[in-house]
Amino acid sequence: MTDVIRVPNAKIALSTASVYPERTPDAFELAARLGYDGVEVMVGADPVSQDIDVLERLAGHYQIPVLAVHAPCLLVTQRVWGRDPWAKLVKAQKAAERLGARTVVVHPPFRWQRDYARDFEIGLARMRDETDVIFAVENMFPLRARGAEVVPYAPGWDPVDQDFPQVTLDLSHTAVSGSDALEMAEKLGDRLAHLHLADGVGTTNKDEHLVPGRGNQPCARILERLATAGYGGLIVLEINTRKATGRTERIDDLAEGLAYARLHFAASSTT
Repeated sequence: MTDVIRVPNAKIALSTASVYPERTPDAFELAARLGYDGVEVMVGADPVSQDIDVLERLAGHYQIPVLAVHAPCLLVTQRVWGRDPWAKLVKAQKAAERLGARTVVVHPPFRWQRDYARDFEIGLARMRDETDVIFAVENMFPLRARGAEVVPYAPGWDPVDQDFPQVTLDLSHTAVSGSDALEMAEKLGDRLAHLHLADGVGTTNKDEHLVPGRGNQPCARILERLATAGYGGLIVLEINTRKATGRTERIDDLAEGLAYARLHFAASSTT
């Protein structure tokens, strides 16, 4: 006899970063074709990713919703949507509200963003009071060289011990940092609001974003644990397909990632 424990209601989305070097419209097309529940828009150099009007039209055309917006927090996106980090977050919030996305993913501040870093927790709390959008702070990783460790983030790369009510757990970043992803998930509890599903083998300073199951991270166990806990956040496939030999191989990787997520998450809602 099969007993239902707690049926999870999480959706599985495709990060637009997962189709690079293809473009944002291609992510919408492939998400719709493969059966993803929606997309997470990585706001970056692609002009379409920055244009809320175009994103709204793509969502309507492909009938695939934008479920999350990843604010432009990377080194290579420092000038996207201006150079003021608070203005970027406000724009990401407005984009999420207009597109109907639940979550804005944000990285911890860089150390050289001193004013932003100093007011980061207070500022996020103030923004949360003004919107229903969730700001989920993502775990990052330190950099290592010649036996030394450099942390480019303030107050740090690991949001687990910080006072953030919502956190994004990235399983490629746990590989780089050498963290115990299961322990992090356990400590976060209900604060784990967003999952970037990927894999890695822990290569120094290399953020691999492998297809889940191709590295050494406990991707399956994380999904199973979240499912049995009734997780209702978003699961986002954020993998690197740049080395795909062509579109067919890229599509195969994206389909494999979706099948992996469904197998280990949805199936774990029953015993």
